[in-house]
Amino acid sequence: METNFITAVFLPLALGIIMLGMGLSLRIEDFKRIFKYPKAVFLGLLLQIVLLPLFGFFLVTSFNLRPELAIGLLLVAFCPGGATSNLISHLSRADVALSISLTAFSSMITIFTVPIFTNWALLYFVDADKSIQMPVLNTILQIILVTALPVAIGMWLYKKYPEKCRRSMRAVNIVSGIFFVLVLVAAIAKERENIIPYFREVGMVAFLLNAGMMAFSMVVARIFFLSRKQMFSLSIETGIQNGTLAIAIAAGPLMLNNTQYAIAPAVYSLVMFITAGIVIFVGSKVNSPNIPTASQ
Repeated sequence: METNFITAVFLPLALGIIMLGMGLSLRIEDFKRIFKYPKAVFLGLLLQIVLLPLFGFFLVTSFNLRPELAIGLLLVAFCPGGATSNLISHLSRADVALSISLTAFSSMITIFTVPIFTNWALLYFVDADKSIQMPVLNTILQIILVTALPVAIGMWLYKKYPEKCRRSMRAVNIVSGIFFVLVLVAAIAKERENIIPYFREVGMVAFLLNAGMMAFSMVVARIFFLSRKQMFSLSIETGIQNGTLAIAIAAGPLMLNNTQYAIAPAVYSLVMFITAGIVIFVGSKVNSPNIPTASQ
């Protein structure tokens, strides 16, 4: 498979299928839930859209990462939570409704914040005469086409054909998982000669960003008296990012078109599934399915 085919055709297609699967799991009620759980939703969005990028910036500058790795890791921090976070919340017996709501809201908000934040990172970490600025409006349109539009189609399909969608949900989730793995493998394969040195250089920083923010989210949730299930959901939504979108922005021919920027998101994606496994194990033990979700 040629690299240009992967980045130009396969990567947007993979992301579209993943986001379509997310749309099949979303309902209009998920966007209304902010009125039911305002404190939990607000804290989740603050942690993910504001504090996660700030902590990411602190880490990449503290560890003096090379520009391509710093920008790549920040791309992950700029992106919304992935559809995988909803599955992990379910397996952790967390507040799945809150998780889905945060995924929906963050996906809509970051359509506009990702291009702006990414341009800032490019200007900061790359010399001004060498920087590649992303056209903000054009990038917003592209992100809408590969994220918001498939989500909207998925929601429409479920409303129109609920029974068929319910029967096909498992198959769509499996296909989405396969596509995610293929995207990850493609990103790593393109830089296979550098992946081990890159992992040594950015792996610890990726782990600190992931585990640090997940732990901090739990502390914040506890301080603001959220329920245990909501605490786990906030932690998962903050740590489980849309790595496929980050890789698409990094390697997409109409975006940054630089596979070196995709290495850090690939490393983060590997790290986050390790921490996700730990959260699933702990959450399934401490979150009794008989305990109702506390409302705010």
